[in-house]
Amino acid sequence: MTGSSRRTIVAWTLYDFANSAFSAIVYATVFPAYYANTVVGNEQGRGDFWWGLAVSVSMGLVALTSPFFGGIADHAGVRKPFLVGFTLASVAATALLATVRPGMVLWGFTLAVVGVVTFEAAFVYYNSYLPRIALPDQVGRVSAAGFAVGYAGSVAAFLAAWPFAASQAYWGCFLSAAMLFGLFSIPAFVLLPTDSHHPLPLREAVSRGLRQTLATLREILTRPERTALRRFLLAYLIYEDGVNTVIAFAAVFAAKTLGFSMTEIIILFMVIQVTALAGSAAWAMATDTRGPKFVVAAMLIQWTAVTVLAYLVEAKWHFWIVAVLAGTGLGAIQAASRTFMATLLPQGREAEFFGFYALVGKAGAILGPLVFGMVSAMLMGNQRAAIITVGLFFVVGLIFLQRVPAGGPTVTIPSPHRGGG
Repeated sequence: MTGSSRRTIVAWTLYDFANSAFSAIVYATVFPAYYANTVVGNEQGRGDFWWGLAVSVSMGLVALTSPFFGGIADHAGVRKPFLVGFTLASVAATALLATVRPGMVLWGFTLAVVGVVTFEAAFVYYNSYLPRIALPDQVGRVSAAGFAVGYAGSVAAFLAAWPFAASQAYWGCFLSAAMLFGLFSIPAFVLLPTDSHHPLPLREAVSRGLRQTLATLREILTRPERTALRRFLLAYLIYEDGVNTVIAFAAVFAAKTLGFSMTEIIILFMVIQVTALAGSAAWAMATDTRGPKFVVAAMLIQWTAVTVLAYLVEAKWHFWIVAVLAGTGLGAIQAASRTFMATLLPQGREAEFFGFYALVGKAGAILGPLVFGMVSAMLMGNQRAAIITVGLFFVVGLIFLQRVPAGGPTVTIPSPHRGGG
């Protein structure tokens, strides 16, 4: 690996460090608990419903737009400008969360949707760089490195937010997250390469991007050589819904059902990030040598156990054990899934196909949060019953994963045209 390549990969992983401030503070811990329990009120599950609705609407918008924007980026050569633009929009929305006060339900809802949509849109372009900057036999390890550095970023975000959470000055949590997000994105803005091919004019790229998106959808759904990709995306659609739902509601569940304070929630999620980092690192080599399919299957069994144990917990210390188990599975399943997708991509169409990966992953975050919120609201705030329904997503996803005729060792990545069967 050349010095230039190493610098590029470091800049790429630092972006994961940067955007983890958003996912840690806004998506996973402080804002969900603050919004559901304080801004809305959650005695009878109303806060669960509104937060579930915000996540579902956000992911629905991401799912609808990601392939389209990915196609435009491929054709117009604007992968990097789109990464920068959507990132800055998400940073701004994160900072504005500091203005949300109790009772400002719609304002908090709007900022959450804008922040999540732009965060996820930027992540499409970030992901699409992976097969372009990593050697084929190192894709799994570079992907895992990104997640590992990202979990370190989450710990940094929690440490920055801690003093504000301890004094219940939650506005400071959001401003510190915005600062970390913006600051550590700069290396990626500077060092990630621009598209090398001659770009089309933006108007023509938009038109072609729309046509290409529809054509690619038909290609994925119908062509025999895309069988492996099609089956993987179906399994990913299902199990990622479970992962996203657990992440979105873990803090709300801990606060309401088990009585965790905001500072206890932050400590809890710091533990999750550290164990996720360890899990990502521990399974990185196996992702390359045993294959991402093996790793994902093992993690789905682990995640099913997490939901059952969460249903059974009675004391706070029980939930700490569940959190460690969830954390070790979180990093591994995310890194292995991204590697799995990278092995199935046709060269030169990375952003477009990672757009569909985002579509499926975020469509796989529409149903779960909505189901959790509705079950909780219908059962007058019974979050235990809601969490056990999430386990079904992991079981069904594991069943569908077994039908994917790909996902072997990445040290000899198969051509996309050999992925079918």
